[in-house]
Amino acid sequence: MTFSSLTSMSLPAKNPDLHGNVPDQCSVALILIDVINDMEFEDGDSLFENALPAAKNLARLRRRAEEAEVPVIYVNDNFGKWRSDFRQQLGHVLEDGVRGDPIAKLLCPGKDDYFVLKAKHSGFYHTQLDLLLQYLRVRTVIIAGFTTDICVLFTAGDAYLRDLDIIVPPDCSAAVTAQFHESAMEHMKRVLHVKAIPSAEIDLQDLVESVESDMEPAQGKN
Repeated sequence: MTFSSLTSMSLPAKNPDLHGNVPDQCSVALILIDVINDMEFEDGDSLFENALPAAKNLARLRRRAEEAEVPVIYVNDNFGKWRSDFRQQLGHVLEDGVRGDPIAKLLCPGKDDYFVLKAKHSGFYHTQLDLLLQYLRVRTVIIAGFTTDICVLFTAGDAYLRDLDIIVPPDCSAAVTAQFHESAMEHMKRVLHVKAIPSAEIDLQDLVESVESDMEPAQGKN
């Protein structure tokens, strides 16, 4: 059985939580894209300057997600180090004196958060994000992180292809230039029907209740 066929199947009745590894169920999830990032690359200084204010907003949104019991999923590049895991990536950014250290400190994951390592631009491409969202029973994703015009955009595109509702708070993502960020936001709104809601205006509890209310009639037909 291929991975794609597995992820398109309905949830198995005898294994509703992946043997206890996915205990949560929530119709909304917050997905953080490449926020644990050393930013030691060309244009990394420009990205850091734009990303730090976004990270401060995202840290506040992440805390509210935790309070509302909305799952938080870190989707991160493997930075080419195929023998590393997410904790090693976090240790590198926090301990090796790299440019991205202040952002990693702001967005340091909690013990109940989920981690997915990606190899390409989209958080869905050959990762377990699809399966994780199915077991969490997520219908709406809030996507934020770096950069708006690359990995956030590609992940939002794949979320759209999976018929997920998508929110991208414009104040919680950043790109190397403001123009790149704004152009990507306009593209996502126009093509992917993304809702660009400022983070302070997202009422997570109301959002969860609204999504679950919309899901009830569909569930009743099954």
